Amino acid sequence: MAQTASADGTAAPDSRPGGTGGASSPAVVCMDARGAVTAWAPAAQLFLGHRPDQIIGHPWLDLFDGPVPGPLSRALAEGREWSGHTALRHVDGRRVDADVHAAPVRGPAGDTTWVLLIAEPGGDGRLPGQGESTDGETTALMGWALAQLPLALGVFDRDNHMVGANDEAYRAMAARAEDALGRRLGEVGSAPPYRRLEQLASQVLRTGEAVRVRISDRAPDAGRRRVYANFVYPLKDGDGQVRGTSIAALDITDQELARSRLALMTAAGEGVGTTLDVICTAQELADVATERFADYVGVDLHDSVLRGLPPEPVGLRAPATYHRIAQQSVLDGCPESAIPTGQPDSIAQDSPMELALRTGRALRHRIDDPDMRRWLAGEPARAERARKYGIHSYLVAPLVARGTTLGLVIFLRHRTPEPFDMDDLHLAGELAARAALAVDNARQYTLQRNTALTLQHSLLPRTTPRQAAVDVAFRYLPGSSEGGVSGDWFDVIPLPGARVALVVGGVVGHGVHASAAMGRLRTAVRTLADLDIPPDELLTHLDDPVVQGDRELAGEAGRQPSGGPEVGEVGATCLYAVYDPISRTCAMARAGHIGPAVLRPDGALDFPELPAGPPLGLGGLPFESTVLDLPEGSVLALYTKGLGQGVDLDAGLVPLRRALADPAVPLEDICDSVLDASCAGPPADDIALLVARTRALDDSQVAAWDIDPDPVEVSRARKLATEQLDLWGFEETAFVTELLVSELVTNAIRYGRPPIRLRLIRDSGLVCEVSDASSTAPHMRRARTYDEGGRGLLLVAQLSERWGTRHAENGKTIWTEQRLPADP
Repeated sequence: MAQTASADGTAAPDSRPGGTGGASSPAVVCMDARGAVTAWAPAAQLFLGHRPDQIIGHPWLDLFDGPVPGPLSRALAEGREWSGHTALRHVDGRRVDADVHAAPVRGPAGDTTWVLLIAEPGGDGRLPGQGESTDGETTALMGWALAQLPLALGVFDRDNHMVGANDEAYRAMAARAEDALGRRLGEVGSAPPYRRLEQLASQVLRTGEAVRVRISDRAPDAGRRRVYANFVYPLKDGDGQVRGTSIAALDITDQELARSRLALMTAAGEGVGTTLDVICTAQELADVATERFADYVGVDLHDSVLRGLPPEPVGLRAPATYHRIAQQSVLDGCPESAIPTGQPDSIAQDSPMELALRTGRALRHRIDDPDMRRWLAGEPARAERARKYGIHSYLVAPLVARGTTLGLVIFLRHRTPEPFDMDDLHLAGELAARAALAVDNARQYTLQRNTALTLQHSLLPRTTPRQAAVDVAFRYLPGSSEGGVSGDWFDVIPLPGARVALVVGGVVGHGVHASAAMGRLRTAVRTLADLDIPPDELLTHLDDPVVQGDRELAGEAGRQPSGGPEVGEVGATCLYAVYDPISRTCAMARAGHIGPAVLRPDGALDFPELPAGPPLGLGGLPFESTVLDLPEGSVLALYTKGLGQGVDLDAGLVPLRRALADPAVPLEDICDSVLDASCAGPPADDIALLVARTRALDDSQVAAWDIDPDPVEVSRARKLATEQLDLWGFEETAFVTELLVSELVTNAIRYGRPPIRLRLIRDSGLVCEVSDASSTAPHMRRARTYDEGGRGLLLVAQLSERWGTRHAENGKTIWTEQRLPADP
């Protein structure tokens, strides 16, 4: 490389035209309005030999070999561009010919900074875009690009003083050039963002590493907060020394708003509608929209939506039956709300709420709008809160889904200074539309759940029938499962002979179909109970209709509409127990059901192991009964699986053990204790609980005699019955009882087998029983005119309230029941 001696004795590159050390690109030099050099590019050092520390701050006249050309002086004085040939002086004192283009860069305050582009005349260093000429057009474009750059660009020296900036930077700082140049950035603006950028610039001066940071600031000339992506980078000289910094800031407010709106919709999609509860869904909407979008959010729903009824069509005049069911605020307790949660919200005519409901569109309002002032004049409570908390912007959006209006959502701003704009209006409409679908889904679920609950409660007993065998208490709790109400049920069925049947069961599935199946199953159990058959036989007969129902569903599977039960959902479980207060025994059998709990009078709690029976609906499998001895005062608890959710049944129901600690506690209190101990919150599945305390009938209520198989014993049986009625004080029933005893004992002697036994039971009625060892049951028929027999059972049916036959392993029992007069 050709070299010449520089002024300080060092070798300097040859910058003569045509030399190998000539500048290959235009050299950039900046000077201020006073003519002092403010910026010196590396190409300028290569061209003229001056180092930046030798020339920056010196008069630019030192660059010329002789006086400044007159045309250039006039252009500078008039503030216009100039291009031409001139002679410059190298640092070593020799003359250098160059093409020079001078372009003014004006600041917002009218001050001018000059940019000089220097190139070799006609060589490779000619100005870009000049072609063969040096007309300065490209230089002008570069100056305009700097001045009109859409990025805020500021240049700072080693002391962090601003030495230059473009128009966008002055606009972002809301400062004039004369107020900003020569001052630190933290002195131009006292806001934290400026101090933060000054700290970053100091860091870059120290490390020489560029830094990127995103900073938000509220521009004084705009109401909305602005967000900038800032790039702080070092300015290095030819030797790589950091001589200053530059900060480029890009306004990304629109991108940030779009990102925040997308984040809000994402949060709404994930956080609204997580449950099928209307009130919970509304509260989720209020929680998501607060802080992210508004300072206060209130949700009003129509009363019909809360009750699961069809809502009002879109466009109808707003009724005064809206309730504020959810609200949230950036302030604790939502003090800016005039309507407490759960209270009705009166929708006045021409109010923002009524207008949004009537039009079906989201609307925004300023608090100082004439219509708003007129409305608030009639709403003193709202007006007072608007004044106290500085509410300045309203936005009301209707909750519309599937063509019906469910309610509305109210957005307020008071802490956020920016009012709602058109973008916010569109966002609120989209947010309300998405939330409305979630609310409508919850409403439809509520409607279906209420329908199933109504059906379920209509099919369950509300009171237990009068009987003397046990004292009973019961509870039914519907589950909180999103699948809906299941088919759990219970029943108390009086049986002949002062006995009682206690039943609990459950149907597979949830919803209306499960409730309807439960109703059919309960009816079948009651019908079979009238036959007075043992528990295992009853479950065997009960299995048949369940199997038949499953087959019917299987046959209709091809044409089953969507939403119906799946094939195989007709299965059920059942526990059937019969307690006899005379023998103090309880016979029970189960079909896939949980066994009972037995609390004996001495406080011993037991979970007896019953023979395992398959669930109803499998078909063809046997059931077995077991008999328990239950002393008087024992507590028998029957329940469904919802009570034992999450409990190790093999080890016993621990909460149930705690609740069943004292057999003397009233049954109602036992039910409450069981539920309190087993359910910390709403049960996941339905719970049916039936608790019974056993009674016993002693000799004062029961009389029994053995009868020999001899016809002469009939008169003795009548006499024994009459004498017993006299002891009980029911002489007026003696005549009818004699006839019944005579007929039943005669039939047993004539058609049955010994042993024969007569028993009278005084309960709510008078029961007369005759047992024998024959399994042949009599049947009633109509006797013809000349028949000698066939009238006995017809007479029994006419004289008694009801009668029937009960079979046992060792024979049968014919029984009748009469109504007794008032107890003497």
